[in-house]
Amino acid sequence: MKNAFIFIAAMAMVSCNNPSTKKNKVATVLYNATIIDGNGGAPLPNASVRMEGDSITAVGANVDTTNATVVHLNGKTIMPALISDHVHIGSLKGLGNKAENYTRDNILSQLKKYEDYGVLNILVMGSDRPMLFESGLRDSSVNGLLPGARIHTAAYGFGVPDGAPPINFAMDKVYRPSKPEQVPVEMDSLVKLNPDVVKLWLDDFGGRFPKMDPAIYEAIIDEAHKHNLRVAAHLYYLSDARKLVDNGVDIIAHSVRDSVIGDDLINEMKAKQVAYIPTLSLDEFAYIYARRPDWINDAFFKASLEPGVYEMITSEKYQNDLKNSPVYAKNIKAFETALQNLKKVYNAGILVALGTDSGAMPLRAQGFSEHLELELMVQAGLTPMQAIGVATKNAAALLHIDNRFGTIEKGKVADLLILNANPLDDIKSTRKIDAVYKAGIKVK
Repeated sequence: MKNAFIFIAAMAMVSCNNPSTKKNKVATVLYNATIIDGNGGAPLPNASVRMEGDSITAVGANVDTTNATVVHLNGKTIMPALISDHVHIGSLKGLGNKAENYTRDNILSQLKKYEDYGVLNILVMGSDRPMLFESGLRDSSVNGLLPGARIHTAAYGFGVPDGAPPINFAMDKVYRPSKPEQVPVEMDSLVKLNPDVVKLWLDDFGGRFPKMDPAIYEAIIDEAHKHNLRVAAHLYYLSDARKLVDNGVDIIAHSVRDSVIGDDLINEMKAKQVAYIPTLSLDEFAYIYARRPDWINDAFFKASLEPGVYEMITSEKYQNDLKNSPVYAKNIKAFETALQNLKKVYNAGILVALGTDSGAMPLRAQGFSEHLELELMVQAGLTPMQAIGVATKNAAALLHIDNRFGTIEKGKVADLLILNANPLDDIKSTRKIDAVYKAGIKVK
């Protein structure tokens, strides 16, 4: 009882001393802006948003400003905060991913980075470690008691003995069953952590690793469904996508990159309501630094990098090594195929949600990747409005938090981005962040 009292008192002190967890005592009206509400309809010009507590209480042209602090935006743009449904946190630091990096301070620093970039909910895809759950950090974060993005998690994913995911990327806590009979006990262990989804890896990483036995991933999907949990799969090949969809996978967590998806699989995905997370930025990062992209010296990009990464990716040796890599052309082709598949999947009416795999390695910058993903979705053929919907409303729907997040509507949590330019004119304007509001509080 004494320990419980100490814990409760400590959490109260954290909440009281942390500006991002304080509740608004006074209403705030964000006045005279263009509002992109995330629902896909025409933007609202000369409109306002009223916030009380952590919630939106009114949206429109004639919002009541009585007893409210009025913030004059003078035509700036308001849109919902971004949600990223495929990230990794904690083990990345500097130029590597290591288990010893997975500390409370490092996690909080990365959650704050996502917040600074307007990403306020994230789904960590299978790489978390016991400390997150034993310390209560996950629960405190998702309940808004800590600064930064709220953590949703797949906890510990399912991989392959001596295979994917590479164990030297701080993946030593991943379940690695060698036979289907091991899966029920491991799933029971995972369920105790209350994961949002179950993650599995089905990939040979370019022929470097053995793939998961079909009998094992069938068991993983079956056992997850017995616990009413959805399964998200890391994959690369069209043939694996077909098998997984046939066996009931719920979320394809990367693009299919070796072939264009045929209509038969598209139709099956739609019928079974399989969601799709394209992670286009991951595939561009695999080769793009050899070309010195136009954002390489952008302060918005550079601020997202871990120490030492900028020096590495701009070095002549690194860029030449990329160009001369035996997989350079293959990586470019994979990216181009991913663009085609995103457009085809989206046009079919399949739920597409934003995710980037940011934080899995130093090249995939947390925060910036999410904004680059928007640009790449537009490059694939989506309109800016459609891309924004993927990153807000759709991403919330995939996480099953769309009753509270993802759109600017009365009753929703006031997670908002204030932009200095309209991203419907140029999607890269999501990077022109004037302010970030989390649960009605200005946090940047």
